[in-house]
Amino acid sequence: NVRDKKKVRSILDDLNADLHKVANRLPESDRKLLIEHSKLVQRMDKEYEAGSSLSNLSAPPPDLPEGIRNLNENIPQLGRLQIDLLVNSFVNDFARVATLQYTKSVGQAKMKWLDVEDAHHTLSHEPNNNKDAYEKLVRINTWFAEELAYLLKKLENTPEPGQKGSMLDHTLVIWTNELGKGNNHTLDHIPFVLAGNGFGFRMGRSISCENAPHNRFLLSLAHAVGHPLKTFGNPKLSEGGPLILS
Repeated sequence: NVRDKKKVRSILDDLNADLHKVANRLPESDRKLLIEHSKLVQRMDKEYEAGSSLSNLSAPPPDLPEGIRNLNENIPQLGRLQIDLLVNSFVNDFARVATLQYTKSVGQAKMKWLDVEDAHHTLSHEPNNNKDAYEKLVRINTWFAEELAYLLKKLENTPEPGQKGSMLDHTLVIWTNELGKGNNHTLDHIPFVLAGNGFGFRMGRSISCENAPHNRFLLSLAHAVGHPLKTFGNPKLSEGGPLILS
């Protein structure tokens, strides 16, 4: 925003002024180092100016309203803004990998916009026979699925710069959870949903990996981008190599 740009400009100007002040007070050897540092600052200045120009962008940044506070009831709006920024970063090649996480594992968000007053983390620890908690968790997970759909539709409606097809055709989206089940913290049967055609995996199916460690899935991702790792994390959990997903 404008305030940040002015702050960066002020810092660079002050730094240049300070460098000039001390230049004549230094011995020859130190002055050479200072000159090199000064050139670096000047290069940063030019790169910052170039990066501040919207004319260099493949697509303009999304229109983001200011003043939205980081509050529980603003999660839906903040989430959509994050998705819009994520896709725009891909379009302009600011990033090629992104992670989108809602709150934290014990964030205790209250999905009041879904008429759920209970804290999400507390609900996730309720026993399986608590039908009320189960119904609320279904409602919450449905909402998360709808937000995933928003991301996928955004990618699908965005042309891939310099290539044929949409951005979704050139992107792999992975939706997952850190646990297989919240109330017992099991690491078994963790679900992974894959969408998009960026890695050449075969989509449109549901598969069981027969209790394979997710290390093997992560190996599959590494191999898909041309990084032939033999193990990922604990070597014993990588036995069997990458999963065959193509």
